Amino acid sequence: MERVKELPGKVSIRWRLTITYSALVFAAAAALLFSVYAIVGNAISAAWPIFETNLPPTLDAQFQEYMRSYQKLAVQYARDALLTSSVMALVGVGILALIIGYFIADRALRPVAQMTATAKKLSESTLAHQRIALEGPNDELKELADTFDAMLTRLNVAFDTQRRFVANASHELRTPLTINRTVLEIALSDPEASQDLKALGRTLLEVNARNEKLIEGLLLLARSERELAVRKPLDVMEVAQTAVEQLAPFAEEHGVTVSTELVSAPTIGDPVLLERSVSNLLENAVKYNIPENGKVWIRTGMADGALVVQVANTGQHVPAYEVNSLFEPFRRLHADRVDSAKGSGLGLSIVRAVVQAHGGNVAAVPRDGGGLVVTIRLPRR
Repeated sequence: MERVKELPGKVSIRWRLTITYSALVFAAAAALLFSVYAIVGNAISAAWPIFETNLPPTLDAQFQEYMRSYQKLAVQYARDALLTSSVMALVGVGILALIIGYFIADRALRPVAQMTATAKKLSESTLAHQRIALEGPNDELKELADTFDAMLTRLNVAFDTQRRFVANASHELRTPLTINRTVLEIALSDPEASQDLKALGRTLLEVNARNEKLIEGLLLLARSERELAVRKPLDVMEVAQTAVEQLAPFAEEHGVTVSTELVSAPTIGDPVLLERSVSNLLENAVKYNIPENGKVWIRTGMADGALVVQVANTGQHVPAYEVNSLFEPFRRLHADRVDSAKGSGLGLSIVRAVVQAHGGNVAAVPRDGGGLVVTIRLPRR
């Protein structure tokens, strides 16, 4: 069963409930035992028999005095034995109360642990089917779980609406961009067109191409954030090798050397999306490299039971506090939505969405000497 995580340096609610239950039971048992001790002690004193004798008055007085002394000693001995037994019983009841209190607290917190486990598993790709669905009486905890499930349903609807909007808007924008590109290509092919017109046409074509690339990125991002529709056996090594071969001319054009260390790592997933994510990492590593003699390293394999794809590159220094923000859409180093000549700012966002859809995670750290080291970890299927 999933345990509620205890905060360091603080007593968890499980132990607070356990101590509370145990203290209440211990106090009740102590009150009961000492009440019994007092009642039994008084009963022993009251129940002591009175001995009548036919002895002379002097001897009878001595005998009665002797019996009273014996009674006092006997009652005290009985009280001491009863007190010792009561204390031992109280210690046993306290230990038993602690054990029972822990299990009662554990059972009472089980729905909370279930909610915690569900919340940890949640992502945009699991909102559609991941629910707590707590069974049991209609108490406060079930009401809380049902409220949480209703909130997840609303979040799922909101995410679906957002993804559909992005996908539909992107599809609608592709048609006019295609028409613009066709018209511009026809105009540029006209031999009678002036040089100024051709220069303007080439500029517009570049802008149009950038817009088309942006739309394709938005479509891919929207697709990546949905649950995987394709799951096939694949080898991450082959996916990385294909991406390297496709990016080889681009790297050569920028004067960047790509070094590979590819080891077989089989898994199950969408090969197209994974290939695109690796290609995006390589493309970024080439784009944001040093002007001359740039280097990119890519390796695949297994590490700590997970599939690993790691891409590192030379380049400018990247502050550690800006690394995580690079995975946000349209985010670039040092500024938002600037330096657009290098890209649309969706590359790393697509990588993160694809990896999360496969149940993995991606992390980046600054490389010593400049550049980044980006590591993708995928679960072994």
